Amino acid sequence: MTSGALHQRGSAREAALARAVEDGLLGPRAPLVGLLDVDGVLAAVDALNEAFEGPAPVQHTFAAKACGLVPVLRLLAEAGMGCEVASPGELEQALAAGFTYDRLVFDSPAKTVEELEFALAHGIAINLDNFQEMARVDRLLAGREASGPIGLRVNPQVGAGAIGAMSTATTTSKFGVALRDEGAVDAVIEAFARRPWLNWLHAHVGSQGCPLPLIAQGVRAAYDLAERINEELGRAQITGLDIGGGLPVNFDSEDDRPTYADHVAELRSAVPGLFDGRYALITEFGRSLLAKSGTIGSIVEYTKSAGGRRIAVTHAGAQVATRTVFMPDAWPLRVGVFDASGRPKRGPAEVVDIAGPCCFAGDLTATGRELPAVEPGDVVALYDTGAYYFSSHFSYNSLPRPAVYGYRTDSDGQVVLALVREAQSVRGVVEESGLSQADALVALRSAKAAER
Repeated sequence: MTSGALHQRGSAREAALARAVEDGLLGPRAPLVGLLDVDGVLAAVDALNEAFEGPAPVQHTFAAKACGLVPVLRLLAEAGMGCEVASPGELEQALAAGFTYDRLVFDSPAKTVEELEFALAHGIAINLDNFQEMARVDRLLAGREASGPIGLRVNPQVGAGAIGAMSTATTTSKFGVALRDEGAVDAVIEAFARRPWLNWLHAHVGSQGCPLPLIAQGVRAAYDLAERINEELGRAQITGLDIGGGLPVNFDSEDDRPTYADHVAELRSAVPGLFDGRYALITEFGRSLLAKSGTIGSIVEYTKSAGGRRIAVTHAGAQVATRTVFMPDAWPLRVGVFDASGRPKRGPAEVVDIAGPCCFAGDLTATGRELPAVEPGDVVALYDTGAYYFSSHFSYNSLPRPAVYGYRTDSDGQVVLALVREAQSVRGVVEESGLSQADALVALRSAKAAER
């Protein structure tokens, strides 16, 4: 993005926060809200498409795990994206959002027979994770041709990035066939030789914390293996390469870096033949498409001091910012402070910790930050939270899920909000916790007593 576009994104975010406060969507009666910049999401999709323009056919899919909200998925479907799903829930969300079967990619290291049967019956692309799963598909197909693409996920074992939990190409990663293990490559080649219906290779190195050269190494390993398989088999059996997603997001500033163009440039350098059109390309970007467009707004309930450090107690903690709370060095967030009317606060800075509502001491979304003085009733905003944060709720302390709104700026410069997900009521939390079965264990106890 240009500096002008970045400024516009920041201005739109501030206007959306102010509008949410004005409309009572964020305030004493609704102390937590998620906001998503629709224009920012669509701009990210455009940047992705532009970066990959060329002779190679490309199907960009959105990793549903990054934001499994049906209206968000519908927006991406309308923008021409496909969808990568890794569970029955994500599959149903994608179908409800309007993705057709031929625009879905089903990944999971633990697919059941029922899930595989459904995917095979509807022509959904499948990335198999291991040889046992491959044998399962052998039995399900029973000699008939597959109705959709079927690939094999391989682990190039090129190493980890800065965040081990986000690195999927380590020596002992749980994903895919480990290519550097003894005999693995020969076993993969034999598997393709015996199964004409295997026609994709899939490799994914990881996401946040993985530098572009490391990601490119993983893609290069899959590309080289595809070339070798097709050469040894004497036919172009592998027709598609699923190169995953995982573009890192810059959480330190407003800048979008690295860009999709940076990523493609690295791939062109490391794998020159990747884009010549011999292979269809499939991508699975998630966080990088949405992160910068999301904001979590919370009312400051109290402020206090402990050990000389100011603390602002908010309603945004581990339930919405799980990764940041438990791995703050790996997932730091930028923080903004606004007054009770939703206007940015100015003035001298003070060092403050931003705390959440969860009942454990580590429930902090930011520590030791220099911010304008924070007071009860102010609004604290957590930036870059469009992916995973308000869509992947952690039900600690039975805290309800917040409402989520999308926003755009109309031709008159006014912010328009649209409800994406209603706030969960406390009653809804109770119902989810087994309310309709409240007497079940008491009944067991009574039955046991009656036997005596």
